[in-house]
Amino acid sequence: MGEKVANEEVDKLSDTLNDLFTNVSTMIEGELQGTNNLLELLEKMNTRVAEEYKGLGDVASGLRVFVEQLKEKNGNFDEYVQQIEAMEQQLTEFEAVVSVLDKHVSLLESKVHSAYKQSPS
Repeated sequence: MGEKVANEEVDKLSDTLNDLFTNVSTMIEGELQGTNNLLELLEKMNTRVAEEYKGLGDVASGLRVFVEQLKEKNGNFDEYVQQIEAMEQQLTEFEAVVSVLDKHVSLLESKVHSAYKQSPS
């Protein structure tokens, strides 16, 4: 009978250890599955971010082309801006000449008025 009890206790111990290893194995498998799920999520997120950055790269490329076109158009306007500035300079000089002429006309008018007043009629 002692041997039978010992065998039963060995079987119980064996069953308990087997359950322990099964439970630990299940726990480790669950944790590995969780880690695997996180890695898959991370991979999907990386793919999404890469797609987003690709779209932003396309936008940046389009903006670069647009800026180049604006620079080219701006270069075409430089000639007109220089012509306008030259015209402004000429206008300023013309205004100065008109001002001098206006002073001379005013002086002549006053001389003519003086001459009429002084001349015997």
